[in-house]
Amino acid sequence: MGIANTKHKLPANRMIFDVRRNRALYANFAEDLEKIMETYGLSERERQAFRDRDIKCLGELGLHPYFLPQVSRLFHGGTYNHNDSPSAKAYGRSIVDGNGAVE
Repeated sequence: MGIANTKHKLPANRMIFDVRRNRALYANFAEDLEKIMETYGLSERERQAFRDRDIKCLGELGLHPYFLPQVSRLFHGGTYNHNDSPSAKAYGRSIVDGNGAVE
């Protein structure tokens, strides 16, 4: 799940790259997730990992390690990002604790 395992042509990598730079996509990410995933041509496995908010699975599929905490912030917010923030806790439960999907 490290940088060497990144699949640069994985549609989810392009999607997260663009969402982070496009205010309209960013603002409506959670509400428009299905539409956005369809637009970027994500596989069913990628789609399910996003639906489940399974950050660990996204890493195993080849999402760039830099994007993994970004995904957590998209779902849990990035305000006051610190070790006790909801996004950091969700990332920790999924990746560090190995729990996969998190709410």
